[in-house]
Amino acid sequence: MSTAPQTAPQTGTDTVPTPAPAPGPGRLYGVGLGPGDPSLMTLRAVQVITAADVVAYHSARHGRSIARSIAADHLRADHIEEPLVYPVTTGTTDHPGGYQGAMEEFYEESAARLAAHLDAGRTVAVLAEGDPLFYSSYMHMHKRLAHRYEAEVIPGVTSVSAAAARLGTPLVEGEEVLTILPGTLPEEELTARLAATDSAVVMKLGRTFPAVRRAMENSGRLAEARYVERATMAGERTGVLADTDPGSVPYFAVAVVPSRIGNPGGVPSGPGGVVVVGTGPAGPLWLTPETRRALADAEVLVGYTTYLDRVPVRPGQTRHGSDNKVESERAEFALDLARRGLRVAVVSGGDPGVFAMATAVLEVAAQKEYQDVPVRVLPGVTAANAAAAAAGAPLGHDYATISLSDRLKPWEVVARRLRAAAAADLVLALYNPGSRSRTWQVAKARDLLLELRPPQTPVVVARDVGGPEQSVRIVTLAALEPSEVDMRTLLLIGSSQTRVTDRPDGSRLTWTPRRYP
Repeated sequence: MSTAPQTAPQTGTDTVPTPAPAPGPGRLYGVGLGPGDPSLMTLRAVQVITAADVVAYHSARHGRSIARSIAADHLRADHIEEPLVYPVTTGTTDHPGGYQGAMEEFYEESAARLAAHLDAGRTVAVLAEGDPLFYSSYMHMHKRLAHRYEAEVIPGVTSVSAAAARLGTPLVEGEEVLTILPGTLPEEELTARLAATDSAVVMKLGRTFPAVRRAMENSGRLAEARYVERATMAGERTGVLADTDPGSVPYFAVAVVPSRIGNPGGVPSGPGGVVVVGTGPAGPLWLTPETRRALADAEVLVGYTTYLDRVPVRPGQTRHGSDNKVESERAEFALDLARRGLRVAVVSGGDPGVFAMATAVLEVAAQKEYQDVPVRVLPGVTAANAAAAAAGAPLGHDYATISLSDRLKPWEVVARRLRAAAAADLVLALYNPGSRSRTWQVAKARDLLLELRPPQTPVVVARDVGGPEQSVRIVTLAALEPSEVDMRTLLLIGSSQTRVTDRPDGSRLTWTPRRYP
């Protein structure tokens, strides 16, 4: 059987050779190089680099590329190298679109250069420190080219993993949450996110370090924070973040707040105290970052069992749950623990200062034996605000908040305040409207208000707002049915100006204008 090359059919006496097929499009690789030590490159990364036709890498204007230096031992003399030089890094630019415009133009031009190689059938390996899709410049090429050419991403060891390894400290354990943040975030945002998480890594330090340090301090994390510079690379440095000279911090450094489990250095120190926190009307979605931090820092949690169940269980914490009718005893117990040097969080539903535990704690703390115990109160989303938001904006103007419970004050006082608020044409937020042992107060309040308000006055009946059984209805004052109201319900009674809007989707919203005639 002949192995001679085939030729095209002859025309006359000339033989026309079959044209060679055009080269197919090349293949794009995003190659993760790891944190800096060449020995931490993966086998797959080495294979792709050595087999590639084109090796591309980013660098600043000085032309030195960290990525290229990591992969240098695997570059061939015949590699086509494509240095992608940033037009601006930390300086200024006269580009009409500013920094963002200059970078967008750069990425477009870089992608076009790589596309030319890919169109010519060449294999292109774009080098990336760490992992190609983790705060890497490669992703800008990937987004512009991966839909046009075959593309593969070779994962790499991130600086986060390298930093933890160099510190020899677990980042997260069990059900802890790790948050990774760029140091370029606004300081207040950094503070909030650091306060709300268990463990954290802040990247992109350098000029951002002073703000990052302040955010660590303001979130209560500074004592735990560690510093890692150029992990696995020449010039590596580790230490305590609080002791780090801001002027010595390069861009390739990270701040690490490691796991607290089994880490004595991660546990806050100092005198005991009581912090009263509000969990909002339901579960974790309603917690503020400050409240999350206080709950995480506490050694002991004290509260009504239903509210304690909303707080995640943490290793090393002790919980003391009790009935909802022993507020003073609960407050005294918490203050006694704090006086012995423990950090105690008293857990309250909603906002602790609105018909909740803050008053009970402060009342006991005013006694002579507890006056030296530090006490803080942290706000939470109260039921009235949660219910109002679910129904629209019925509290858009002046309003009064009244508890219908007569367990701690006579009904005559409740009735007098209802009349006064109704006569002033205030929207009313009625807490504690009913329970198993209090079944007549809602009807009494409705009848009293009907003497002063029209029957068509809008009423929001909000039950279990934020919870799995949430129900928010808008009825009229005349149609308010007391049997449908329980302890988990909050009532919002409109003023003469409160309006109800029926929307095309069948929903109803109520709102009180900010202007009063």
